[in-house]
Amino acid sequence: MTGRLLPPEPMDKLEKLIAAAVDIMGKITAFLLLLMVLNVSYDVMMRYLFHNSSVGMQEMEWHLFAVVFLFGIAVALKDEGHVRVDFLYDSFSKRKKALINIFGTLFFLVPMALLIFFGSFEYVQDAYVTHEISEDPGGLPLRWVIKGMIPLSFAFLLLSAVGYILRNIRMLQEGGE
Repeated sequence: MTGRLLPPEPMDKLEKLIAAAVDIMGKITAFLLLLMVLNVSYDVMMRYLFHNSSVGMQEMEWHLFAVVFLFGIAVALKDEGHVRVDFLYDSFSKRKKALINIFGTLFFLVPMALLIFFGSFEYVQDAYVTHEISEDPGGLPLRWVIKGMIPLSFAFLLLSAVGYILRNIRMLQEGGE
């Protein structure tokens, strides 16, 4: 008996499946970041070289930025790219790091993500029901689509958090002090 909470096979498979999904989202996010850079470059070139600018292209910049940021949070969590007090954390044992990661994820990240996930549905629904569009002439329609990225990205963050917790449970079971 290894003292595992779950049998090794299902827990490891689930962790790997979640990690693969997050990696795919990371690639999609990287592609969207490239599109955003191209969009900004095009917009700047049109504005300063040809004195012509598009409100729709400018709005697409912040739409792409929002999607990159929102989904990038889950990718950063998986890749340990999130913010923490590294000068303290780095000196801790693997066991203590895993415990801190599990505690922080369960008691801080998950409640906040659930709050935003459930709290954003009405926000998206209002935009959909009212057929909200950009207030600017030439702006983008279907504002609910970008607002819909909020609950979707926080659902994805919760999925990433499950994978992160599973990885840290595995570290606890394998690492010891």
